[in-house]
Amino acid sequence: MGKKIRVGILFGGKSVEHEVSLLSAKNVFNAIDKNKYEVALIGIEKSGKWLLSDKSKILLKANNSKLVGLNKVNKRSIALLPQGGGELTNLSSKEIYAPISVVFPVLHGSFGEDGTVQGLLKLAGVPFVGASVLGSAIGMDKDVQKRLLRDASIPIAKFLVFKEKNKINFEKVSAEVGLPFFVKPANGGSSVGVSKIKNKIDFKKAVDEAFLYDSKIIIEEFVEGREVECAVLGNKNPIASVVGEIISNHEFYSYDAKYVDENGASLEVPAKISVEVSRCIRELAIETFKVLSCEGMGRVDFFLKKSGDLVVNEINTIPGFTKISMYPRLWEASGISYSELINRLIELAVERFQKEKKLKTSFSRL
Repeated sequence: MGKKIRVGILFGGKSVEHEVSLLSAKNVFNAIDKNKYEVALIGIEKSGKWLLSDKSKILLKANNSKLVGLNKVNKRSIALLPQGGGELTNLSSKEIYAPISVVFPVLHGSFGEDGTVQGLLKLAGVPFVGASVLGSAIGMDKDVQKRLLRDASIPIAKFLVFKEKNKINFEKVSAEVGLPFFVKPANGGSSVGVSKIKNKIDFKKAVDEAFLYDSKIIIEEFVEGREVECAVLGNKNPIASVVGEIISNHEFYSYDAKYVDENGASLEVPAKISVEVSRCIRELAIETFKVLSCEGMGRVDFFLKKSGDLVVNEINTIPGFTKISMYPRLWEASGISYSELINRLIELAVERFQKEKKLKTSFSRL
């Protein structure tokens, strides 16, 4: 057997979705083909410090989504060297470790899914899984994302954008988007800081909470319909999975419904929809993926109205990889196993990197 490809699984991070990332990373590590890949586990503390972990006990309370944490005992504080081709250095001993061939970011939310880490990885000169800097930033910022989708004539819900110093009037907002409506941070995920508003009483509290997580918030029309999702895989010629449906047992598909309450929601894969509706969703998922400059992977979330009309809710450029997450389940139902999915994502990362290496970085008139 040839030399194994050294894959760095990057997880944790300075994000309110830190714990979700830990659970996702655990599942990626368990599923990756150990015969083909040598795995380096790189956990990022909430402070932002990078730690190189061994394979044993990387997580504390790994079976408890409420208490799971990054194990910091006997870990080496490291940094990724700019233009080092994936080399890692120990910040204390200055020891240089074997270079990473490709990075698999399993980071959800800020400082991981928003283009920041992707920019660092490009500077380091190492291939990485998922969308690049632009696609990641667009996918994270719901304001920019929705404007691009709207300009591409892709159906979205009515929305308003506010910054911290803006005066936000409940009556004007409800007149524009109707009741109920959602208040959410413009940059965020996993429904953190999201509130469903039915009356004026809860409005100010919801706005204040959303501003805890971002300096820009979205107020969005409530769309009544079934919540369906479609996974996308690929670079230049992406493909779409079967369609799945989320049936939430909460007021909406909140953080608790997703990760804490075992009975918070049920996932129906594939969704009970017609072949024609499934085709429309898959085509629109690919179109959304392309419009938003995404690569590698993405999960596109929709509302399917009773009329049959579709509304794109958002794209997630680093979807969850926990044992109950929709992205790997959709591909399993489409005939791609969890292990093979990881393999394809790594191959797509290397393919893009090799293509970008051919681009000129200097110019001469001579």
